Amino acid sequence: MARKIILILLSVFICIGVFGQSSSDTIHYRKIYYFGGTGMAFPMGKTKDILSPKFSGSMGLDISLKDSRFYLLPVLYTLSFGYKQEIEDELTQYRISNGDATFYNLSLSAGMRKQYRQLNTYAYLGPGFGLFLEPRALVRPETSIVEIEKKSKFNISSKLGVGADYKFKGFFLGLELGYVRSFTKIQNTPIHALTVMVGLKSDITRLGDKVVSVLGVDGSVSGKD
Repeated sequence: MARKIILILLSVFICIGVFGQSSSDTIHYRKIYYFGGTGMAFPMGKTKDILSPKFSGSMGLDISLKDSRFYLLPVLYTLSFGYKQEIEDELTQYRISNGDATFYNLSLSAGMRKQYRQLNTYAYLGPGFGLFLEPRALVRPETSIVEIEKKSKFNISSKLGVGADYKFKGFFLGLELGYVRSFTKIQNTPIHALTVMVGLKSDITRLGDKVVSVLGVDGSVSGKD
């Protein structure tokens, strides 16, 4: 299933790249956009035995390159999951059956897009890194208290995605479909997840110009003096 999704997303990525060569992008020229989204991350394959979907979020920047058909996409994803502990931990003999886990993933991607008047389609691909927090139950018999601690693991990952957004007056409304693959295992199981996010994107180019001015750098993000 995961391979099929990767192939589909890659196909869309290639199509956008091919068709994106035919026209210029007037909406994203010399622009920086901030966006925030909310949605869910759906575990795939054996990951479903351990994790279950919960509401998740994302926030990041859309930074146009000199050729505005191409862009950089640094994004922080906060992926929340329900958690079921299948393997005993050396810290405790008790397992958690209905806990919460969180995957903080900073994705540093590059992508390409195609403008159709106010509608834009895009695709991106890139590496990421972050932390995965797993719950652990520590029982204190002397106080009759169960403490829930978070066990953290460093993760290196990859992120592939496609999406579309539509420009209204003052903002964009968008939908994104992505696939995240962590190369660090939890309970001897790889992490695969399909992300679905809906969000808003707004122009912060003027803020970028102010930052450049404060830093004393010649020029500006927007190209205006």
